[in-house]
Amino acid sequence: QVQVVESGGGLVQAGGSLRLSCAASGGAFSRYGMGWFRQAPGKEREFVAAGNWRGFNTYYADSVKDRFTISRDKNTVYLQMTSLKFEDTGVYYCAVSEYYSGGHYFDPDYWGQGTQVTVSS
Repeated sequence: QVQVVESGGGLVQAGGSLRLSCAASGGAFSRYGMGWFRQAPGKEREFVAAGNWRGFNTYYADSVKDRFTISRDKNTVYLQMTSLKFEDTGVYYCAVSEYYSGGHYFDPDYWGQGTQVTVSS
């Protein structure tokens, strides 16, 4: 069974930094993608960032460009978050897609349990 486990959430001050980690196992897909979503209380889940299999080309939501960086090291994906804002608060979910060609339409097949990120001022 495919397993996705994320970690690294916590409480940070506005302007601070935080790094999330995601480890995926149990799958062997030739054109996979890995990425992140987030959901604030009472709001819809939104796309944050993702990368595809080909050199891990990356894509970002406009709201996090130039502040967040997604990277990959084998089966582990990281989300480095800097210059954090109150609006970044939410539950962050790591996700895996069996097929992802790129772009902002990232449709996951597997999800992690989520990790809470809270930004205070």
